[in-house]
Amino acid sequence: MPPPADIVKVAIEWPGANAQLIEMDQKRPLTSIIREVCDGWSLSGSEQFALRYADGPQLYITEQSRSEIKNGTILRLAISPGRAARQLLERIQSHGIDARLEALKELAKLSADPTFAAEFINMEGIGTLARLVESGTHFGEMLAFTLTAFLELMDHGIVSWDLISLSFIKQIAGYVNQPMVDVSILQRSLAILESMVLNSHSLYHRVAQEITVGQLIGHLSNQEIQTYAIALINALFLKAPEDRRQEMASTLAQKHLRSIILNHVIRGNRPIKAEMAHQLYVLQVLTFNLLEERMMTKMDPNDKTQRDVIFELRRIAFDGENDPTGTEKRKALYAKDYKMLGFTNHVNPAMDFTQTPPGMLALDNMLYLAKVHQDTYIRIVLENSSREDKHECPFGRCAIDLTRILCEILQVGELPNEGCNDYHPMFFTHDRAWEEFFCICIQLLNKTWKEMRATSEDFNKVMQVVREQITRALAMKPSSLDQLKNKLRGLSYSEILRLRQSERMSQDDFQSPPIIELRERIQPEILELIKQQRLNRLCEGSCFRKVGNRRRQEKFWFCRLSLNHKVLHYGDLDESPQGEVPFEMLSDKIPVSDIKSVVTGKDCPHMKEKSALKQNKEVLELAFSVLYDPDETLNFVAPNKYEYCIWTDGLCALLGREMSSDLTRSDLDTLISMEMKLRLLDLENITIPEAPPPVPKEPSSYNFTYNYS
Repeated sequence: MPPPADIVKVAIEWPGANAQLIEMDQKRPLTSIIREVCDGWSLSGSEQFALRYADGPQLYITEQSRSEIKNGTILRLAISPGRAARQLLERIQSHGIDARLEALKELAKLSADPTFAAEFINMEGIGTLARLVESGTHFGEMLAFTLTAFLELMDHGIVSWDLISLSFIKQIAGYVNQPMVDVSILQRSLAILESMVLNSHSLYHRVAQEITVGQLIGHLSNQEIQTYAIALINALFLKAPEDRRQEMASTLAQKHLRSIILNHVIRGNRPIKAEMAHQLYVLQVLTFNLLEERMMTKMDPNDKTQRDVIFELRRIAFDGENDPTGTEKRKALYAKDYKMLGFTNHVNPAMDFTQTPPGMLALDNMLYLAKVHQDTYIRIVLENSSREDKHECPFGRCAIDLTRILCEILQVGELPNEGCNDYHPMFFTHDRAWEEFFCICIQLLNKTWKEMRATSEDFNKVMQVVREQITRALAMKPSSLDQLKNKLRGLSYSEILRLRQSERMSQDDFQSPPIIELRERIQPEILELIKQQRLNRLCEGSCFRKVGNRRRQEKFWFCRLSLNHKVLHYGDLDESPQGEVPFEMLSDKIPVSDIKSVVTGKDCPHMKEKSALKQNKEVLELAFSVLYDPDETLNFVAPNKYEYCIWTDGLCALLGREMSSDLTRSDLDTLISMEMKLRLLDLENITIPEAPPPVPKEPSSYNFTYNYS
């Protein structure tokens, strides 16, 4: 007979004593259970004790968190969080250096525990740590542990960052600005400054006064602190007032930030980890967002300076040199030239730039092409002006719409998504990467127009093909602009048609009844193959980031399915694993028989309290939870969409439910199509044997001779 749902069997340890094996009644108050445990070891003052986990982060157990205790868990009797906080507060202020160092080391570890943190903060512990830092008397390990504890305590959100003093900020900034500082101190100092900037508007201004971008860029050559330095640059960039962002971007350009990142990070001798990839993505987004103002600015047809830019486009294309004899009469003839340039409004092309997006950004792109790649610009314009009217590619209209498409693809003006790592190395290879990207794509558009033999009626179709060509090329993550050109060269219009047809095969082909019947026979076999692949991947396991964890700290946990598919093993890790994690390292487990269901997205318990801000949308799409007896959950946020589909499909397969992810549908269609093609190919290649020669008949008893003469 199974034990009651409210009873969990645990072991409780105490130094120097044999462990107690007890059946913990989850309905009893914790204080009552602790008193009973203390009595078992003849310990008085049970109110001074608490229970903690013996493994992993060793968190304190509270009435709120006790439901997470599982059968077989090893617990440890420890001094209560309030008592521990009081003792540590006294020890870190003691005169003995060794005692203070040990206290700070223990404090740095305990500060991650929310129960302990609340007690320590209530005793003005953060103020004590801040004064220790401000005194400037701590160095080396002692300072590193002090900063770690401070950062962990502040990360709980109990105390406002606005309460931090200016002298503390100056001291932390001083560590960043000093040429020779221990790496661990630098990492924590940069992380503290980043949290200040992101969590307090007033502290942003103070930090910006103390830290220069040049000082941060100087740290990028050190691989141990690159991520922290770029994260602080991004935070300063993100929180800067709009009128300061362009100025900051100019400073970053003057300090050669792009080339330093390219050489020391992207092309460095270390693989780029998830957190660095995220920071590069954020920097890419923030850089492109500088284009938003121009993208949303309409052209003023009455502004002479803006009109002169259009005159310049016409002059470069058709005059070659300045025309000092230009008159109003000559300008009256410009309408013909503007038509050849491909503007929609031949009389006043300024009106073409009044729609936002792309607004004036399109004109900026066109002028860059005309001035920097003048031969290309003239060739495109003159080539199309000499074509038959029905096949000419309208350069102006195309450039404007292409700019809008590029803004949509790169999400110009959108905030960075938390958890997204989608950066493109090629945008770090050129100081004018956006403009060069446009120049490559406008040449692609002109080439595709010719390949499609398009007319003005086909404009939207051409733009759809070009969007697809660019999107497919970017998905290949070219490492340079030259590589992008090569990728686009391979994605001609005929290749796009071939890819489209190949991708439609599973939907449009094989519609005859015998083929449909064959498909229905094959599908269960293919589904079983996919199911086995998903379960095998769950047996290999995956690493997940701790939900709600501050990004700098890279805290992870790992989960994998037992080889007999009966138990889910999971546990915390100090760092992201490089290979398979053995079952022995995973201290927690859930019997598959206890799993009731799998929920995703907003139905997950850990997502219900999340805000609907943009930065959480992607996290919401990657979230799923395992609900198991008795009323407990294991919450996941997958590192990417692929892992999300693998795990949700695998868990559904484990529970005997339908696998319904986009990945499964795609795999199913692809594998069925491949299998059907192979089977049909076998049928086509069957050699039908020739008919045997006729068997000679018995000689007739009558011989007739015909004479045709």
